[in-house]
Amino acid sequence: MRLWKDAPPRRTPDLDLDKLDRNGPEGGAFVFWLIILLWPLRDIVEGRSHPVWLAVLALLAFAAVHVAVARTAFDGRVPIKVPVGLLLVEAGLASAATAGFHHRWFTMWPLLGLATGIVVGHMPRQTKGPELPMLIGIGGVSALCILVSAAAGEDAQTILGSWYGVVTAALVTAVVLRLFTVIGMLRAAREELAEAAVEQERLRFSRDLHDLLGHTLSVMVVKAQAVRLVAERDPAVAAEQAADIEKVGRQALGEVRQAVSGYRGRGLAEELDAAVTALADSGVDAAVRRAGPPLPPEPDALLGWAVREGVTNVIRHSGARSCAITIRNDGGNATVEISDDGAGPGRHAAAEAVGAAHATTGHDGGDGPRSRPEAPALSLGPGGHGLRGLAERMEAAGGTLRTGAAPGGGFLLTATVPI
Repeated sequence: MRLWKDAPPRRTPDLDLDKLDRNGPEGGAFVFWLIILLWPLRDIVEGRSHPVWLAVLALLAFAAVHVAVARTAFDGRVPIKVPVGLLLVEAGLASAATAGFHHRWFTMWPLLGLATGIVVGHMPRQTKGPELPMLIGIGGVSALCILVSAAAGEDAQTILGSWYGVVTAALVTAVVLRLFTVIGMLRAAREELAEAAVEQERLRFSRDLHDLLGHTLSVMVVKAQAVRLVAERDPAVAAEQAADIEKVGRQALGEVRQAVSGYRGRGLAEELDAAVTALADSGVDAAVRRAGPPLPPEPDALLGWAVREGVTNVIRHSGARSCAITIRNDGGNATVEISDDGAGPGRHAAAEAVGAAHATTGHDGGDGPRSRPEAPALSLGPGGHGLRGLAERMEAAGGTLRTGAAPGGGFLLTATVPI
């Protein structure tokens, strides 16, 4: 129930998770509270506890078992049943000592509650149902305190005080230990999320750079080889191709800067224009067909990446003379199909090895210039980094990517994304 109509925002303390103690208190912090045993020790010194030797032995045994409970409960190498067993021994000692010596010996019960909280705070918790370790542990010790105190003939005020000390010490200790456990888990989870975010950004950046530079450098290599082939025969055409190389290079610089700043793609329309130009420069006849209304920005950018990667592989791997690009939007899904009349998937796989050899040796193994320029294998064919990165993009958006032999021969790439 709200106390007033317009409740103010809740106050949030300024806490830095990095500066909070990950592990919380250690066992030594709970051993310190053995100072409470000064009260039964005073009874021994004043001659109220008889026989003295038995009282001293009981006090030392209780202190030693309490220290053992604290040490073993915090030690991850020790099975949890060890501190549980020691806690039962400590409960037996507290019961016998308070029943036999009375007076200030009842201060042992808050210490027993503290030990109970230490053990309960380190016990596993089931995912469903009540907190059984806490209910059984704290409830059992508090009930034992009442029974022993009543059997010893203590008055109601003493019994209530002992019970309250047991419950408070046990519950606060258990909650504090659980709280620090949660803090440690939250910090570990935040570190894992940060690492995952960095890894995802690294993958995004590597995909963007590969898709941007793989296509652009392929076009630049094709044009550079054309310049080399026609430089002596037709300097004007060579100059025109060199100017295109400069233009493409400047455009690549801009795209890399955009990729660094988080840019995901330049869109389907621009990619189609660039694809038609690149295919024409490589001697491949291009046909583009579109059906359906314009696409929203995200599917538009994703299919733009698909066109870029697919056309890059056609230029470099297929050996095709024609390429068809079809874009369809049926309202629920958007699809791009890129097919060519090349030699098919086998040509793509062979081009990877040939391209790698060209990139290493700088020549094609022949004595003369090649009749058809082919760029080094910067973007792999089926199963390579380019298509793998494209598949990751599609999967992240809930889409699919299929590649393989086209029905009439050649190679077919089909990318589908939901709208």
